[in-house]
Amino acid sequence: MKLPLHRYFLLACLIMLTCPSLRAEEKSVGVGAKPIPGAAVILDGSRQMLDAMWTYWEGPRFASSLPIKWKIVEDPADKGTVVSTDDPAAAGGKYGAADIVTKKPHRDFRLHIEFLVMNAGGNSGVYLQNRYEIQIVDGQKTKHGMGAVINETESPYYAYTGLGKWNAYDIVFRAARFKEGKRVEKAMLTMYFNSQKVYTNQTINQVWGGPNSGIDGGNDDGKGITDTPGGLKLQAEGHDVRYRNAWIKDLNLNELNTDF
Repeated sequence: MKLPLHRYFLLACLIMLTCPSLRAEEKSVGVGAKPIPGAAVILDGSRQMLDAMWTYWEGPRFASSLPIKWKIVEDPADKGTVVSTDDPAAAGGKYGAADIVTKKPHRDFRLHIEFLVMNAGGNSGVYLQNRYEIQIVDGQKTKHGMGAVINETESPYYAYTGLGKWNAYDIVFRAARFKEGKRVEKAMLTMYFNSQKVYTNQTINQVWGGPNSGIDGGNDDGKGITDTPGGLKLQAEGHDVRYRNAWIKDLNLNELNTDF
């Protein structure tokens, strides 16, 4: 017996509501997510792409030298190779000593990136526009903890899969807006952490961590945000945190909305 058309529609809606994996697939979020149309792959676990797309951020604490000393290592959970943050220059937790940043700057964008923490307490971070850190640190559940917009939100630690397992951040980011040189709209993001939406239109007030942390970190204690696009930065802190499957698509978000 054929169902009326409206009942097929209701059934489809019910399936979407009760099956998060289908919703995640439509948004192309979560571990293993494929690049969306128009996105550029920026990290695939190869030395060739690492050297082609990335360089060191030469901030005030920079202590390494090109070529990038981050290691290409075997994927501990799947096949292939991935990139490890274990740069000798950052030993002892010297963030800013050997951080890497994309050669291309970005303003508004959609980002996907996957990471795996090898050891307890492993620490790194994903910096949007080389300014705003999305924290990666095993075992930390505070505003300085895993998945937090650092010092601005509580950690969504419940979404973290744990040591030795892959995790994914999916982000739509809208840069701060300026008028006559003054910030009139703060930076904003929406983020999925392992296919779970953890932030919707979350504003970001400032750059944290001082001048060693990234662009504008030394301006008015991080509150002096400037109208300058920046690259995606990954942090080395003397730990073995691994990255793979990173892709990014530039957007032009005129409306004050990052939800997706």
